[in-house]
Amino acid sequence: MNYKLPKNERLHSKKSIKELFDKGSSFFLYPFKVLVLESDLVETNQVLFSVSKKKIKKAVNRNFVKRRIKEAYRLNKHLLDVPLSKNKLIAFIYVSSDLDSFHKIQPRIQKILKKIAQPENS
Repeated sequence: MNYKLPKNERLHSKKSIKELFDKGSSFFLYPFKVLVLESDLVETNQVLFSVSKKKIKKAVNRNFVKRRIKEAYRLNKHLLDVPLSKNKLIAFIYVSSDLDSFHKIQPRIQKILKKIAQPENS
């Protein structure tokens, strides 16, 4: 099992990000707003992590939260590996003003990834 998060799995293309925000479907699972879009243009699932500057003022704290979200995703991305499914563009937008620990973030990320992978199973 590959636990890395290489650059080709991170969403950084401005065109893809715009398409995700324009055409993607979204749902909310506190403290995350999640945007998902199936895409044929990418070879793997690509993910974007965002923490609002308006909610968490200090860059140190924003980076703290982003590191926790990335780690939770990296350890649980295998939940998205459903055979014969299209690759997805995913954005995790952290909307809380609290600094949650890894132990609070990880179960929510797991629940989100299961929800994203579920429509292909049913």
